[in-house]
Amino acid sequence: MPVPLPGDLMVSVSGFRGKVGSCLTPELIGSLAAAFGVFLSEDGASGPVYLGRDSRTSGRMFAQSASAGLVSVGRDVVDLGVAPTPTILLAAERGQAAGALAVTASHNPAEWNALKFAGSDGSFLEPQRMRRFQGLLDETPIPRARWDELGSIHEDVGSIQRHVDEILGLQVLEVERIRRRGFRVAVDCVRGAGGLILPPLLTSLGCEVTGMGLEPDGRFPRDPEPTASNLVELGDLVRTTGSEIGLAVDPDVDRLSLVDADGKPLGEDMTLGLCVAVALGRRVGPVVTNLSTSRIIEDIAREGGAPLVRVPVGEVNVSRRMRAEGAVIGGEGNGGVILPDLHLTRDAPLACALVLQHLVDAESGLREAVARWPEYTIVKEKIDFPRAQIDLAYARLAERMPSAEINRDDGLRLDWSADGQWLHVHPSGTEPVVRLIAEARTEKAAREIILQARDLLLDLRKV
Repeated sequence: MPVPLPGDLMVSVSGFRGKVGSCLTPELIGSLAAAFGVFLSEDGASGPVYLGRDSRTSGRMFAQSASAGLVSVGRDVVDLGVAPTPTILLAAERGQAAGALAVTASHNPAEWNALKFAGSDGSFLEPQRMRRFQGLLDETPIPRARWDELGSIHEDVGSIQRHVDEILGLQVLEVERIRRRGFRVAVDCVRGAGGLILPPLLTSLGCEVTGMGLEPDGRFPRDPEPTASNLVELGDLVRTTGSEIGLAVDPDVDRLSLVDADGKPLGEDMTLGLCVAVALGRRVGPVVTNLSTSRIIEDIAREGGAPLVRVPVGEVNVSRRMRAEGAVIGGEGNGGVILPDLHLTRDAPLACALVLQHLVDAESGLREAVARWPEYTIVKEKIDFPRAQIDLAYARLAERMPSAEINRDDGLRLDWSADGQWLHVHPSGTEPVVRLIAEARTEKAAREIILQARDLLLDLRKV
């Protein structure tokens, strides 16, 4: 079913991502969705395909194209409209779907969009299955259904409320204790899909909510990635409203970042750390995270008597290993939290509830709760670097830093455990860049590691 892919399209294990009107067009989205529908049929998957999108201005156009592609190959579609990615995947799993499609570029700027693919279990396709799907794109033309065999389209307007209800029903949460605490909360949804789920969830948890960017119109007022540098206005809102905590999510609501009562952002890794402490405080078991996540997760897991397993970057890598390990909780240091008791998907609304539970357990504010663990500083940088030279870069870095423990499971991770320092270098799966991530006890030490690595890569780039 040959589907020619533009050369500047970002192709990764999670799907296909690009700039709107350039490499990403309605025609391409429709063809990819149709091919996915045929792929599911060849795999023997029955049931409809669940389809949802974040709030990007291009989202409706691409969702309609995806819907048409699926119907054209005889697939029924359940259209969720604008919804968080975790809501889409939860609905697909509970609805016994054949699979799911999410039209979202997650944290990328507004000019980007993407199509992401999930299976009947509500998780993104594992790498082997995704490669098999991508391989089909080079084969014979897509077999279209006859006029009397076309699929149908049904709308589902209740998926967000069902998501809220399932979170409120989790045994790990003591909902009445959270409600009695009466948190005053400020939220920043950056005009993404979070504005549809965070206010009702937090209100159900007894919170007094003040928000910004709640209109889900895709007109992002800032860089939509919820990193510390992008949360200045949320910090101001926390201070002016006297809120105890600030909560910021990305446009498709699978990542959560935190701001304390003084308006100061915490590292994204602390979102996962606080949630891990809640889960292990109720049941001990394995914790899974990726190679770019803070050492603080090791400290918290060790305190809770649980083993920590590290895997390559990527939600699907974490979720699949969690299933294999029977993990209690897991996630990624970008603010993505996965709780198997709900589903094996990064879920920011879930993370909001778990963070509030942590503050109830600790009987403290956010900054005080975090202060009980060692302090680390992560520094992240990204640079343009030719993929053809990346293996050479790994070899040179390992030579230049010979005292480190080396892990090559995902790019290159150099670990100095005794000093509490590490460096992870790997190509991004969502942008045409190489990511440099370092952690140390102080910002100065972490920046020195980043500087050494960056200078070496820049020198190689000149060759």
